[in-house]
Amino acid sequence: MARGGGPPLRRLLLLLLQLLALPAGRGNRTGPDSLYVSEYFSQSAQKLSFYSWYGNAKLFHFHVPEDTVLLRWLLQASRGKGPECTSMEITVHFRYGAPPVINPLGTRFPVNATVRPSYNISITLSSAAQNTTFVNITTPAAGDWFIAAHLPEAAGRIEVKGFSTPCPYMFQADMFVLRLTDMPVLEPGVAVPQTVVSPAKPLHVKVFIPKHAARMQFELQSCVTSEQKACAVRVVLGSITLPQSFQRIITCTGSINCSLALDSPPWEKWLQIMVESLGAANASVSVEMLASFTACRPGSTSSFLNFSSLNQSQTGPRPGSTGAAGSPTLSTGEASRNMSHQRSFCLQNQPVVREDLDVVSVRYRLLNGHSVPVHSISPTLLLLNLNTGMDSGGSLVVSLLLNKTSVNLANATVVACVSAASPVLSLNATQNCSTAFFQGYPLSVSTSSAEAMLIVLYPQTDDWFLSLQLICSKGQGECNAAEAKVTIFAYLTPCFNDCGPYGQCSLLRRHGYLYAGCSCKAGWGGWSCTDDTKAQSVGAQNLATLLLTLSNLMFLPAIAVAVYRYYLVEASVYTYTMFFSTFYHACDQPGVAVMCIMDYDTLQYCDFLGSVVSIWVTILCMSRVKKILKYVLFVLGTLLIAMSLQLDRRGVWNMMGPCLFALTVMIAAWVYHGVKRRHCYPSSWKRWVFYLLPGITLAFIAISVYAFMETNENYYYTHSIWHMLVASSVAFLLPPRDKHKKPWAWSQKLTCRYQICQNDREELYAVT
Repeated sequence: MARGGGPPLRRLLLLLLQLLALPAGRGNRTGPDSLYVSEYFSQSAQKLSFYSWYGNAKLFHFHVPEDTVLLRWLLQASRGKGPECTSMEITVHFRYGAPPVINPLGTRFPVNATVRPSYNISITLSSAAQNTTFVNITTPAAGDWFIAAHLPEAAGRIEVKGFSTPCPYMFQADMFVLRLTDMPVLEPGVAVPQTVVSPAKPLHVKVFIPKHAARMQFELQSCVTSEQKACAVRVVLGSITLPQSFQRIITCTGSINCSLALDSPPWEKWLQIMVESLGAANASVSVEMLASFTACRPGSTSSFLNFSSLNQSQTGPRPGSTGAAGSPTLSTGEASRNMSHQRSFCLQNQPVVREDLDVVSVRYRLLNGHSVPVHSISPTLLLLNLNTGMDSGGSLVVSLLLNKTSVNLANATVVACVSAASPVLSLNATQNCSTAFFQGYPLSVSTSSAEAMLIVLYPQTDDWFLSLQLICSKGQGECNAAEAKVTIFAYLTPCFNDCGPYGQCSLLRRHGYLYAGCSCKAGWGGWSCTDDTKAQSVGAQNLATLLLTLSNLMFLPAIAVAVYRYYLVEASVYTYTMFFSTFYHACDQPGVAVMCIMDYDTLQYCDFLGSVVSIWVTILCMSRVKKILKYVLFVLGTLLIAMSLQLDRRGVWNMMGPCLFALTVMIAAWVYHGVKRRHCYPSSWKRWVFYLLPGITLAFIAISVYAFMETNENYYYTHSIWHMLVASSVAFLLPPRDKHKKPWAWSQKLTCRYQICQNDREELYAVT
């Protein structure tokens, strides 16, 4: 992220400030001495891709500063000017706190995954080569904001690099913010007088919410206009977050005082409050604002510095295993003392240690063991720290396992809630998993359903809380003396279940920000490659592997022909190509039908090298140049091909370049032979009709299939056809052996050896 500078950016900034119709210096939006600062942030443009998995979406990461009262996105999309460029629709997603969770393909998400639709807009590039779109957000939440842009679903066609020129579609996002540098601050319990100058200039104030605040009471007192009439104002508490915004709005009309209560406000954060006048345009409004808090007294079951727990083994029972660790049920006397002790606290803290394992990989360890006690008097609270700024690119997994032996009530249920910014402190009263500005994720376990799991995809950067409480269906009095033991496993992972057997977890990067995504294979789809709607069966996977590997056996006739005609170097190259192509495609397959005899990258390189060198030596062999020149070209060409493949393995000129040069050498050699012999070369019409023309036809069909017909769906049989056609064409195109070369005749050679031995014996007999 870079702040704009230089004359072009300054001109653009001034233009957009005029569009904002807001002052860039001192003004009277909040008061006569209010100071606004406008800032501009920009990132480099990115080339968009057609969507097939999350890695195709281009991500932009911005940070909105504190006290921002207005945000404007400038979205610029453009396309090339070539004939291949057509009208295109670009989808742009927005989200606060984490990358957007999107699903353009309509696939299924993993079971137990929470999905909330992202906020998105569409930008259409039709006749115009450029499109500029503005998106305004008033009172945005401070912190990380993400934008993801992509083209429609990919067609699935495999394009050979160099055969076609795709149209470039570019996208760039710029951010403009207007920040209030001297925003008034409300002190808890102190009524602060303020003035709303006019309806066009709302009042902005903020208040800091302390930790362990259970409730906030906001009051608007002594609200009168400059004409000494009852005021009409609109009060907005909180900031806008996307895709969902939970701003609280109250309208005070015709009354002097009004108030609003917020349960579980966000801890240790600034809460922005905006007051708008609904009265006459030239009338100011005078108000007194009062913010008060109700504190929650936390309790803790043990000291945080439990060193013995830190030294415990990090291995433990996983969810789904038989049994669960937990202490036995408390006696009646102990339960009564524990209950009276808990009544003085509104929550029970459980100490949690954050253990960083790798990039976007965190494990949370409970110092008192995996099993925690849960009661009905007050909720049990666990803090899951995800506020480093680098944790939002993975998946947060929370697993609960109830120890059935610890609950002596058949109708008791442990209700849990996972929320961000602040915990839910009243599960026993409302059973509603929501805070003042966040809708949490509910969980529950009971004796009939002892396991529960929650997967939060791309959790937003914040402090997350897990609240648990015991609830009885016939009333809480029944649960007062009860205690439940719940085993908790919480961790952050780049990809849930490592994308399964049919996916690959890839770590993606945008500047210094890292996030993960799943790339699925074998027809599987979905966020974690769990959607089997279009999945290939195991039989289809085996068939694909057999076709792609056994089709290379068509090189055996070419090898036999080369050996028969004394082209031993060429036969060695064909053998090399057949071997590595077979095992490369055996390793390249998705799913279960996979066998890798060495590193995948090595197999791929050897396969590509063998394919190009096979074409190279075949065409040079057809040219009939002198042997010394032919072998020099063999070695020199192979070295150059190896170098070019290392530079760009999939470039079309890595194959076309050697082919064209070899064809040039062959045509020059044939012309030389034809001029020297004064007739067409090769001179035999049978050679043209039965060998050259069929071989050339097979080669052209193979190139057409390889370059223009392959898609992701038909790859396994179109590429197998390519193998068979190329191998067959080699057998036809190899020239006949030299005239001075005699055919292989093993029987005659063996007879000759026996005859020589017989003659020697006769000679020795004669001497004797």
